[in-house]
Amino acid sequence: MPRAAEVELNPRKTPVQQRSAASVEAIREATIQVLLAVGKEQLTTTRVAHRAGVSVGTLYQYFPNKTALLQSVMRTHLQFVYETVADACREAHGRPLAEMADKLASAFIAAKMRNASTSRALYVVADDVGGAEIARKHAAIGIKAIAAMLASSPEPLDADPEIVATTLVAAMGGVSRRMLESGRVSPKTMEAMRIELDIMLRAYILSRAANV
Repeated sequence: MPRAAEVELNPRKTPVQQRSAASVEAIREATIQVLLAVGKEQLTTTRVAHRAGVSVGTLYQYFPNKTALLQSVMRTHLQFVYETVADACREAHGRPLAEMADKLASAFIAAKMRNASTSRALYVVADDVGGAEIARKHAAIGIKAIAAMLASSPEPLDADPEIVATTLVAAMGGVSRRMLESGRVSPKTMEAMRIELDIMLRAYILSRAANV
């Protein structure tokens, strides 16, 4: 893999005006559409610009190349997933551990599967654009929120909440990726996955409850 793919490429400039922000959002959305339509090998900045309705020059004002485009889409996707998880964790502060597990499983699956085809496509390109590092940075948002939620429960844990939270994030990510890559994604299977993930998270979290 070229070393450039191992480094996160930030946009050339940050959109500060409403019109500029709309252009960047249109470019991100077009990137997803082109990726789903033709795959990563055929995705080009020219195709993305055409789909977004902007000039290639406008696209290059914000993104230097295809890798930067895909990294931006991935960051936006993961930010949404883990901010959704963080919101659910804040709502569950002070609740029993079993209820926390329910909230966590539901929030993660709802966010990850909001657009299952996009989530699946991003898994395909992740290794080519330094996805592991991007995922690690954004997962830290979820880990911090989950650890704080667990620490607030009236049922104390007998393990470090951050370690438990890290394990939970890894488990949720692994389950969702396996389901998406299998291609068995439908409302029925997503609901089944949410139920199974809830059972798994609940069993693990309750097993770490201190006997007091």
